[in-house]
This record gives sequence, C-alpha cells and structure tokens, in this order.
Amino acid sequence: MKRVNEYKKLFEVDGAIELAPLKKKYRSLVKEWHPDKFPNGGEKALEAEAVSRKVIDAYHFLVSIAPATKEAQLEAFTATTTASMIEDTQHKGLLLEITFTDGNTYEFFGVNKQLYTKLINSDKQLRFAKRKIFGAFLYRKSKSGMKAA
Repeated sequence: MKRVNEYKKLFEVDGAIELAPLKKKYRSLVKEWHPDKFPNGGEKALEAEAVSRKVIDAYHFLVSIAPATKEAQLEAFTATTTASMIEDTQHKGLLLEITFTDGNTYEFFGVNKQLYTKLINSDKQLRFAKRKIFGAFLYRKSKSGMKAA
C-alpha cells in the first residue's frame, strides 16, 4: 500500500484512478523531467533520469490498478482464479504475490502476515484465497504467460 500511496501522491491522484487525467499528468511529468532537458550532464541530469524512471514505473503501475483496467481484465482474472491452481506464493511486507499454474502472477496489496500464514497452512489454498483474498484486496496482474503443455 505504501507504493500505491507514493505513486498516487506523485501523480496527485485522490480517490479512484481515472485513465485520461493520469495520462495527461504522465505526459507533463515526463516532459518536465526528461533527461534530454539537461544536456550538460551533472547532478540535475542524474536526478532527472531517476525521476523519469520513477514516473514511468508509477504510470504503468497506476494504470494496472485503475478500475477501467481491472474491469477490462476481469474475465481473464476470473478464469485464472477459478480454473488454475496456486503454484507459488511470495509474501513481503503487505504484498502477496500468487503465481498460478497457467503462468499468470497477481499481486495483492494489504495482505498481512497473519492472513498469509493462514493461506499457507490451509489444506485447500485456492478455496481459502477465493474466500479471503481475491475479492477483498486491491490487486494487479504483474506477470502473464501460458505454460507449455
């Protein structure tokens, strides 16, 4: 959640993320912090490069969690979470990353250690995740791919 809030602050987003204003703000930030604006190099050029990378990462991240994006990908998310089994899980801080047997990986934000421990100790992890995680936490698709049969 820290990352979400940091990126929303960078883009001056309050509440729900709307794609059109986000894109407009992205373009203005990229224009403002583009490394080519500092041709002489130096500290400002290094700072501009770091900030522009952060802006690009933040934009792609915020687009991936925007309601419009999630709505467009809902069918694929539902297919993955109902037809595929959980292959692997990673938990760090409040971020839970679940990799499914179809090769897709989703990140769930705000999942505490206690809930993660219950998921891991559950004899039916997918069922537990469907009830306690999938519909309850902000998520985004972080990796996609179909595994070869």
